[in-house]
Amino acid sequence: MSSSSAVLTRRRGSIDIVDAKVAVDLATAQTYSENVFLFVPNLIGYTRIILAALSLHYMNYHPKYCTLLYCISCLLDAFDGHAARALGQASKFGAVLDMVTDRCTTTSLLCYLTSAYPEYALWFQFLIALDFSSHYMHMNSSLVTGSKSHKQVDSDVSRLLRAYYNPVTLFIVCAGNELFYIALYLMKWVHTPLSASFGLTGFFASWTWAEIMAAFCAPICLYKNIVNVVQLWKASKILVGVDLAERAKAREEEALRGKRD
Repeated sequence: MSSSSAVLTRRRGSIDIVDAKVAVDLATAQTYSENVFLFVPNLIGYTRIILAALSLHYMNYHPKYCTLLYCISCLLDAFDGHAARALGQASKFGAVLDMVTDRCTTTSLLCYLTSAYPEYALWFQFLIALDFSSHYMHMNSSLVTGSKSHKQVDSDVSRLLRAYYNPVTLFIVCAGNELFYIALYLMKWVHTPLSASFGLTGFFASWTWAEIMAAFCAPICLYKNIVNVVQLWKASKILVGVDLAERAKAREEEALRGKRD
């Protein structure tokens, strides 16, 4: 067996191909005892979407409600995975729902920040584009290589990504990243310096608590976006590698047919 065929065999070994029409029929004929749409982690996902939508509703005029709802929506992200593993309800739909909810929630907040800080609008637009492209490419590279989860990354592919997708690291980084954006949002509403709020003196006396929060979380946000760049690059190389392997296999098959003729 050639090296390209070996690559393709390993890549496709864990994938069970299901015809799209068959998949639609199976989903339509689900029973309540085995309805993926009603799995507990997916119900948590729907709850996150509702809370995020409510937070967006309050974003323009009620920062307390907005921040509370947004934070609860983000915190629930830490529970759906645990629920899926504990109840044996892990699903491809749930994994995609989780990722799409994350991307849309963060993007909605960044869209607000573009209007709140118009001088930095281009940077926020870049962060949105990087976040979407990185995760979309990574998800597709995981699918074509037969990975059961986009969070399973071998260290020989990227030590940085493997460390990032450690559950504890992932939670800390994602939480810190969201808190940075939330802090930027709150900076438009919180104007009382710490000297007036808590009687603080010294270097940070003129800062607000929202500015302190933003400064503390900024390095985490930077790290998260460095990971996004690496993830985008690695996913691009994986997809190109699969293309090269498939093209090599196609040439081999064509050469074999030529010999038979």
